[in-house]
Amino acid sequence: QQMYGCELSSDGRKGGYDQYGYDGRDFIAFDKETLTWTAADPQAQVTKRKWEADLAFNQHNKYYLEEIC
Repeated sequence: QQMYGCELSSDGRKGGYDQYGYDGRDFIAFDKETLTWTAADPQAQVTKRKWEADLAFNQHNKYYLEEIC
């Protein structure tokens, strides 16, 4: 299950989050500042390595969370 959201602070800063869960537990979450993924579950390590290797995918996620969303 994917969950994402966007925020606009009162000072104009834009934020957002993108995270995934599996079987009722946290699985993996995106850190848009470092363009990395945090694996909350040992089984998410494969996904983490695959997604972190795709820089364009991560740059798009950051752009989406900060500009489009």
